[in-house]
Amino acid sequence: MKLVVLSDTHIPKKAKQLPERLTEELTAADRIIHAGDWQTLDVYEELKTFAPVHGVYGNVDGEEIQSVFPEKQIIETGGFRIGIVHGHGEKKTTEKRVVEAFEGEELDLIVFGHSHLPLLRFVKNTMLFNPGSVTDKRRLPRYSFGILTLGEELHAEHVFFP
Repeated sequence: MKLVVLSDTHIPKKAKQLPERLTEELTAADRIIHAGDWQTLDVYEELKTFAPVHGVYGNVDGEEIQSVFPEKQIIETGGFRIGIVHGHGEKKTTEKRVVEAFEGEELDLIVFGHSHLPLLRFVKNTMLFNPGSVTDKRRLPRYSFGILTLGEELHAEHVFFP
């Protein structure tokens, strides 16, 4: 099972449309995860033409998006429990906030965004995965998104593009 993971699309502020490199991967996706800061439901409408979409709202998302998506959620797919949260908040690091958001839950993976910084690491037995941003790389040399492959194991990787 292939999941395409993205966050912080910030459309139309940072880009007018999803990048072609992302849409190439979306054509083969079984599911899509968006970790917030959509800025418009048009992104959701486009993504759901490729595969079922799971998502949360971020700190720049207004009432329209908050009425469709929760602040955080847990999905179970391919035998894995995946937490999704944007990661914004007060004090602490983004990583600490996302871990605390699911305190007491047994998860295989937490997908988050907010920082626009691609990340893949473990906290105890839980993988933390930030796909970065496909439209706002900030000071990084490349844009990015993620691909999760669910089989007997959970495999996560970043896709970087200019």
